[in-house]
Amino acid sequence: MVLVRPIGVFDSGVGGLTVLKALRRELPGRDFIYLGDTARVPYGRKPREMVQAFAYGITAYLVDCGVEAVVVACNTATAAALPGLRDEFEVPIWGVIDPGVEAARRATRTRFVGVIGTRGAIHSGAYQARLEAYGLKVWARPCPLFVHLVEEGLAETDEADMLTHYYLDGCPDFDTLILGCTHYPVLRGVIQRVVGPAVRLVGSDETTAELVKKELGPCDHGTGHITHLVTGDVLSYQHTAQVIGGVDGEIRALDVTRLAALQKAV
Repeated sequence: MVLVRPIGVFDSGVGGLTVLKALRRELPGRDFIYLGDTARVPYGRKPREMVQAFAYGITAYLVDCGVEAVVVACNTATAAALPGLRDEFEVPIWGVIDPGVEAARRATRTRFVGVIGTRGAIHSGAYQARLEAYGLKVWARPCPLFVHLVEEGLAETDEADMLTHYYLDGCPDFDTLILGCTHYPVLRGVIQRVVGPAVRLVGSDETTAELVKKELGPCDHGTGHITHLVTGDVLSYQHTAQVIGGVDGEIRALDVTRLAALQKAV
């Protein structure tokens, strides 16, 4: 039997668990190592060069763990570091931005696409530049408090409804909206109610998982084992991750200095 190596997935915290859940639906036989860098979260407020160094150290660590491929399940790290990581490492590496852009390009009928995300992701212009390169009209807005709603388990509350109306009431008539943060798929229900049924929501979780499955192919003889490596407090990670789900599996603490020893700018 051919040895099937795990797929590495990383994020600055728990948001990338939405991507992990989608990957597990598409590739149920695959093993995964999920690395949540909660000791240094959030990435969005940090300098681009620092995020690049963090991403390099994490990727180097996952490669040392023997992963077959790496998924950068973080919009900020994807925008800052993905091209450099692909130049430095031989394993396949995917981010969460290009799959969402491609799905939105295919979905839009009016060629007018909206994007919401954290301040870091929106201010980087990564989504906007890619969409505009296809000749699409783009509207973008940061929605930073959505992350707190998700992590506090408030996705289906009056508070979520009020905040979504605050961010999205009066938005222009795009027909496709990219959920440009890995936390946001948890809010899919309330966002859809506010923007209306005519708007197609595109989540980075599902689109990325579909791409990885297409490029790696199915696996019929893996174990489906999940290992979570956490640089911050394990109990806090477990508590917050339970809101998103996908926390089953082994959870282990990882000393962040082991990542720092591997990192360099890319």
